[in-house]
Amino acid sequence: MLYHLLYPLSEYLSVLNVFRYITFRTAYAMVTALVVAFALGPPLIRQLRRHCIQDGIREDVPRTHQVKKGTPSMGGLLILAAVIVPTLLWADLGNRNILLVLTATVWLGVAGFIDDYLKIVRKRPKGLVGRYKLAGQIGLGLAIGIVLQFFPDNPDIATRIGVPFLKNAYVNLGWFYIPFVILVITATSNAVNLADGLDGLAAGMLVVAIVTFAGICYVSGNVKFADYLNIYYVPGSGELAVFCGAAAGALLGFLWFNSHPAQVFMGDTGSLAMGGALGTLAILIKKEYLLLIIGGVFVLEVLSVVIQVISFKCRGRRVFRMAPLHHHFELLNWAEPKVVIRFWIGSVLLALLGLSTLKLR
Repeated sequence: MLYHLLYPLSEYLSVLNVFRYITFRTAYAMVTALVVAFALGPPLIRQLRRHCIQDGIREDVPRTHQVKKGTPSMGGLLILAAVIVPTLLWADLGNRNILLVLTATVWLGVAGFIDDYLKIVRKRPKGLVGRYKLAGQIGLGLAIGIVLQFFPDNPDIATRIGVPFLKNAYVNLGWFYIPFVILVITATSNAVNLADGLDGLAAGMLVVAIVTFAGICYVSGNVKFADYLNIYYVPGSGELAVFCGAAAGALLGFLWFNSHPAQVFMGDTGSLAMGGALGTLAILIKKEYLLLIIGGVFVLEVLSVVIQVISFKCRGRRVFRMAPLHHHFELLNWAEPKVVIRFWIGSVLLALLGLSTLKLR
């Protein structure tokens, strides 16, 4: 909005020319998101407490989590507000990539809100029935996949995905591209949802991943940088850095209230929305494989659940003391803040590894 209102006036007031720079708008989107989060956080938490919007503590978690009972949930509403408002203010709303990632964020945010509402307010333990939640994720992936395959900005790379560590190597998925998009968005949103089990865990790892993707979005949308790094040049993808700035600022602002001991939980409202946004970012810049590396800790969380279920059904034995993986380390007597910080460190190391693949080819 500010971009559209003020940048045209740069013809008369040269200082407004700064609005053309993605880096400037990314920085201010992050600052705006922090301000929104800090301003809305306390009153939102008070309202959630007043209306008893408190998620019950599940039985399949360590006993130490019982002290969290009574903590407000649905804090994802704060994240959504702090992401959407700055993006609308600072991003180029004529950019299709911005509209697609905003759609993904809002779409899955609504799905998560319905799930939280049914569990917390309507007291339905399972919340939104799994098949309906899955239908929402598949529907979003289908819509984005159709847009990208049949109305691409660059038809030459529409259905291609890159191969890590190899130059000029790609796989053309053809008609399998849309199912692939569905898989990425569904898997990523569910992975973040699984990782949202400790104070600050998911939010901190999301900040690392999104800041990393902000840099990749910027270079992917710059023809000179893309050519130097020998990666796909994706027209308009640089603008996604503005969204990433807003998302990182929103998550940092939320982390202020979600750090141990948490004043509010993210809930499915936030985890599904931000997981879906992360998956959509990777798809839009043609860096889906990097999602497996940069989001490697999220991948490990999912794998721990899959391995646990398969092992128990096939052998009647568990591999981990408890799944997802963060609960396993809790039962090894790691203090919750230690688990969280060590998972953050792992996320940073994997992010650096992911960035290195842009040149190690």
